[in-house]
Amino acid sequence: PVRFHRDLAHAGLFWALVSRTLGMDLSTRESLLLKSLGLSTKPSPRSPAPVPSVLWRVFQKREIPSPLSPGREDACWVEEFNVPGNIIRVFNDQGTETPMQASPCSKRLYFNLSVLEDGEQLTMAQLQLQFGHNSYRAPGPGQVFELRLYRAPPPSLRELPSPPPSRRLLLAQSFVQLHKSLLFNLTQVGRDWRTQSRNLGLVLEISVSGRAGSSALLGRHPGNFCAGVDSFLNASLLVVSLQLGQCKAARKKRSSYYTPVMPSSLCKSRRLYISFSDVGWENWIIAPQGYMANYCLGECPFPLTTELNSTNHAILQTMVHSLDPEGTPQPCCVPIRLSPISVLFYDNHDNVVLRHYEDMVVDECGCR
Repeated sequence: PVRFHRDLAHAGLFWALVSRTLGMDLSTRESLLLKSLGLSTKPSPRSPAPVPSVLWRVFQKREIPSPLSPGREDACWVEEFNVPGNIIRVFNDQGTETPMQASPCSKRLYFNLSVLEDGEQLTMAQLQLQFGHNSYRAPGPGQVFELRLYRAPPPSLRELPSPPPSRRLLLAQSFVQLHKSLLFNLTQVGRDWRTQSRNLGLVLEISVSGRAGSSALLGRHPGNFCAGVDSFLNASLLVVSLQLGQCKAARKKRSSYYTPVMPSSLCKSRRLYISFSDVGWENWIIAPQGYMANYCLGECPFPLTTELNSTNHAILQTMVHSLDPEGTPQPCCVPIRLSPISVLFYDNHDNVVLRHYEDMVVDECGCR
C-alpha cells in the first residue's frame, strides 16, 4: 500500500519539513504536539499493563462501526456506558495492604486522578474488583463473604490523642464466591475527590461470616490472609470524562482514500499515511499503528470551479489576483472537511487511555 505521498519519502522527513517551516526543531514540535494530545512528555511505559477488554471493544467499535447497530453516532457519547464522554482511562490500584491479622482484613485502594485535566468533566467512575480463584478456599456451609468499602479517613496527628477517625461506608455486599469480577459505581466519589482536591483513597474490608472467620480463606495460611490479599485481588478504576471543547456535531467518517477526479496540479486531497513507528511513538501508542491523515495541495487558479469547493471570497480573490498578481495572492488550498480518530495508548503514568481526537483526517480540500 502507498504509505506516503511521493514527495515525502519518510514520516521523519515530513516532521522535519514541518518543523523547518515553523522555525522550530523537531523536539520542540513534538513537545507541542504531545501537549495538544494531553500529555506532558512522550510516555515511556516501564511495565505496560494489559489492555482491558472493555477498552478494546469500544476502540474496535469506533474504528469499524457496525451498520446493524442503531447506536448514537456521537463521538462524545460512550454508548457502552450510556454516558457522555470522549476520554476513557483505566487506573490501576496504587494502594497497599493493611497489616492486620484478624478478620476483617482490609486493603487500602488508591487511584491517582490528578492526570485529569482542568477542563474535563468526570461523567462516570466504575470500580472493578477481580479475584483469582486459586488462592483461597470457599466458605463453609452457611457462611458467606462480607465485602465493605469505605472512604479512607483523613490522617490524625500522632502528637495529639484523638479517637479513631470515622469512616464513611460506601457499600456493603455479601457473596458466596469471590472468583469473579465485581463492579461498583463510584461516580460521585470520584467527583468529590476532584472537587475537594483531596483523594485519600478507599478502604476495602473482606471477611467471612460465622465463627470460622478468615480461616476459610487461605487453607495453608489461615491466620495470614491480609498478607496475601494482593496475590488474588486486582482493583482498577475505569473513568469516563468529557472535554466539551473537543466535541463537534456527529458525522459519519468518510473514506480516507477518497480523492476527487481532477487535474493533478489543482487543489485536492493528497494521500499521507502517518506510521507511529516511523515517528518513534510505537512503544506507547497501542492502536492504531498508523492512519491515513492526508493533506491538501494544489493551485486555486482563475476561474475557480465548483469542484474546487471555493467560497465567494476565494472567487473574488482570484479575480483580483488575475488583475494584480503581485499585490494579491491566490487563495490557499486548505482542509474544509476533517474527520476524527480514536487512539488507544499509555499515558505518562502507565494508565491505559482511549481518547477521541477531532480533526485528524483530511477528507476534503477547497480553495479559501
